[in-house]
Amino acid sequence: MEEKVVYSRFKSVCVFCGSSTGKRKCYRDAAIELGQELVARGLDLVYGGGSIGLMGLISQAVHLGGGHVLGIIPRTLMCKEITGETVGEVRPVADMHQRKAEMARHSDCFIALPGGYGTLEELLEVITWAQLGIHDKPVGLLNVDGYYNYLLTFIDKAVDDGFIKPSQRHIIVSAPNAKELVQKLEEYVPVHDGVIAKARWEVEKQQHQQQQQQQQQVGFNATTLQTEVAL
Repeated sequence: MEEKVVYSRFKSVCVFCGSSTGKRKCYRDAAIELGQELVARGLDLVYGGGSIGLMGLISQAVHLGGGHVLGIIPRTLMCKEITGETVGEVRPVADMHQRKAEMARHSDCFIALPGGYGTLEELLEVITWAQLGIHDKPVGLLNVDGYYNYLLTFIDKAVDDGFIKPSQRHIIVSAPNAKELVQKLEEYVPVHDGVIAKARWEVEKQQHQQQQQQQQQVGFNATTLQTEVAL
């Protein structure tokens, strides 16, 4: 019996997740199931490059299923987050800013598994980019056994109190299991509500790059903090 081929509008998915497995088996199971769902849909995995925790589980699941794995990790974290043999392609970068930018550049959508501060920081940054119109890629929460219920309640509170527009609440989609979440991401339609056009972000980015090149040509050394996201 032939397996059913599931076609996707995406090519690659960026997954944010913990460098720990957490204390409950359901988190480990969810990481493996998400990896298997990506393989079933022929999707590549882009992730933080670690071989431990949920990062290690999902990368192994995709790799064992024959999928392509791209891990992007700051050089200073390689000794901490990589133990033993890595899978797929591991691409070292200079710092956390470049890590997030490269992960976003190589992905068509984003999914957050359970995780801690780092996972939340990565998740909220791509949500903010969507809010500002820097990208219109779907963002999903894999809400394993209600792990993100309090975060979703907080966001609803922010909407009620006027800090987030109701239309921007829909930037995030969530589901309790991988299959349902990926399907929601496939069906996601972005809402552009008073955001700055993506084309304008691209033009301003190009202008900034030209200015940097001109400064380098005349020997001017300026220290800047910039997250460059080619989305």
